[in-house]
Amino acid sequence: FVFKLTAAKQQDHFFQAAYLEERDAWVRDIKKAIHCIDGGQRFARKSTRKSIRLPETINLSALYLSMKDPETGIKELKLEKDKKVFNYCFTGTSVIDWLVSSNSIRNRKEGLMLASSLLSEGYLQPAGDTSKAAAEGLSDTPFLDLSDAYYYFPDSGFFCEGNSSDDDVIMKEEFRGMVVKQGCLLKQ
Repeated sequence: FVFKLTAAKQQDHFFQAAYLEERDAWVRDIKKAIHCIDGGQRFARKSTRKSIRLPETINLSALYLSMKDPETGIKELKLEKDKKVFNYCFTGTSVIDWLVSSNSIRNRKEGLMLASSLLSEGYLQPAGDTSKAAAEGLSDTPFLDLSDAYYYFPDSGFFCEGNSSDDDVIMKEEFRGMVVKQGCLLKQ
């Protein structure tokens, strides 16, 4: 799940994602940024807080840490859909249920707004076709309150089994060099 980025000065940078979908998402987003900059447009990320009028009293970072709490947070599960196994993920419904039970929101509609903010700010990531389509704007809301819409925490160790083919695997001999820094990519 490695991809190579060649800079203008002919410097090669290799990035390794945890799984195929993450690699493809990064490649797609980097291509969007390059296309935008090449077109002479300013590349800037919109602030979710401003675009949906998120109250200043809501601290998304603190909420994220509460959601990840091993005792009281959202339980990460092993879920199966369309012959794929999604590890360390949870459903959209469980996120909204948790927000309601933790008194973070008053109703499910507010929960969709807050969960969409968490998704837009990178605290939650879509896993699977249903949630990815919604996140890409193919639904009324970027976040879905559905039991078949899967999401995960970016630093959770999420991976999907049964999702790669021989064509997607990069051979070891194509990746030569030294690993300068190893870690996980987090889209912010």
